[in-house]
Amino acid sequence: MVELTKDLKAEEFKEYYFLKEDLKDFCRSEGLKVSGSKEDLENRIIHYLSTGEELDEPTIKQFSNESKTEIALDSRLGENFKCSEDKRAFFEKEIGPGFKFKVKFQKWLKSNPDKTYREAIEAYHEIQNSKEKTKIDKQFQYNQYIRDFFENNGDKSLDDAIKCWKYKKSLKGHNRYEKSDLRGLL
Repeated sequence: MVELTKDLKAEEFKEYYFLKEDLKDFCRSEGLKVSGSKEDLENRIIHYLSTGEELDEPTIKQFSNESKTEIALDSRLGENFKCSEDKRAFFEKEIGPGFKFKVKFQKWLKSNPDKTYREAIEAYHEIQNSKEKTKIDKQFQYNQYIRDFFENNGDKSLDDAIKCWKYKKSLKGHNRYEKSDLRGLL
């Protein structure tokens, strides 16, 4: 695995996988912003490694228009839905302790501002019972690798999948699962 330093070339940086925490640590050490998604951090670092300068990013101020009103089953979700602790507590109370804000449900919540919390609970159960696989976004390479590993190796364990992932991410190039990843490891 290559070390992330300011001497690394931007093109070489793009060839390797780095954890978000490693990207944040690098940004901190170089005085760069550490906020944002993994993709934001990668873009910031690529610019820095290419130019030696901080990326000029617009500052976005976020204001909360949400009033702290009690959530009821017939309350509307509203525009710009945020997965906050009070909403998590409400859904856990109504659905049960196994409730999680999974990606597909979050997308449903954000795209249905005129729906009620009652309708959201119904949608949650439909989504949970659906056999349809969710699309894994580009920045979640580990999750995609693990899913693809098990689609091709149903007889293997999670430990096997993680061992192959660790090997794969240490190599230069893409991090997609390939059958050849098993050779010599398992």
